[in-house]
Amino acid sequence: MKLGQYAARTDPGRKRRGNEDSYVSRPPLFAIADGMGGARAGEVASALAAGALEESGGGRGGEAHVVELIQEANRRVHERASTDAETSGMGTTITVAQIEQDGTVTMGHVGDSRAYLLRADRLEQLTDDHSLVAELVRRGELSPQAAEVHPQRSVITRALGTDPDVDVDAFSVVAQAGDIFLICSDGLSDMVDAEQIEAIVKTHRGDLEAAAKALVQAANRAGGEDNITAILFELVDGEPSAGEPDERTREYAHAPDDEDTLHPEDAVAPPPPANDSTAAPADTMVVAAADIDAAIAAQELPQSPRAGIGRRLLALAVIVALLAVIVVLVWWGLAR
Repeated sequence: MKLGQYAARTDPGRKRRGNEDSYVSRPPLFAIADGMGGARAGEVASALAAGALEESGGGRGGEAHVVELIQEANRRVHERASTDAETSGMGTTITVAQIEQDGTVTMGHVGDSRAYLLRADRLEQLTDDHSLVAELVRRGELSPQAAEVHPQRSVITRALGTDPDVDVDAFSVVAQAGDIFLICSDGLSDMVDAEQIEAIVKTHRGDLEAAAKALVQAANRAGGEDNITAILFELVDGEPSAGEPDERTREYAHAPDDEDTLHPEDAVAPPPPANDSTAAPADTMVVAAADIDAAIAAQELPQSPRAGIGRRLLALAVIVALLAVIVVLVWWGLAR
């Protein structure tokens, strides 16, 4: 198995002038980092993480190596956040894909950026979101449909930079000829559902540059609430080659000049150059996984229908008991 075509595209979206996403497109390594923090701190965090990966130089492979790369990225972000008051509290998600010599793809993941695999015309999400609402869905306390529109869907439970060490999800996928991998920031996955993503990639599977552009446009047409970044790559039959670094790789991701980000044909005006441009809707924040229950209580997140049924049954029991008391009192009064 070897790398076939690949493409990367990023865009600020409709609601933000700045872009806090960074990406790495240096075969055999691909990655996306989605930064968070006040002012330009999110941009700094994602760039530091991407820079750590770019400097790795490749060579070694395997899950342990990918975890090591992500831990080094975490160390750099945390060190900067701890020593620079202007970047205090910053962090970033990261999703990494490394193509191995034996045809497997090693994934490393922290946060709510995602990795998908299109195989035999079926799209599968490979990563689990490290987010508050995703945890509630896994517990059965929130439906997937409610999670998609929940106002706290950007609260994540893991990120690079918030602690000296970070828990990394790492796993390997045995690739097949024709597999197309997609890694993306939540600016895409929050705006475009899996069925739409699948349809777009299938339509443009012969031209991944066109697929990446179509995905960004779809996210913008759906509202473009956040920065949008997508990387696609294909595995094909053949012997792997070393490959040259992609000159489109950027430490700070910028939108291509030809992208109709704000869709003037839809008469959508760009956002004003306000000082609080980073305070766009659905700003990401981190809550520790151990504090999920407290966060649920503090934010009064809606419970699942099953939880609601329990409360309704309790209320019904109270009403029945009160009616029984009333009947007994009336009977006793008549008997006297």
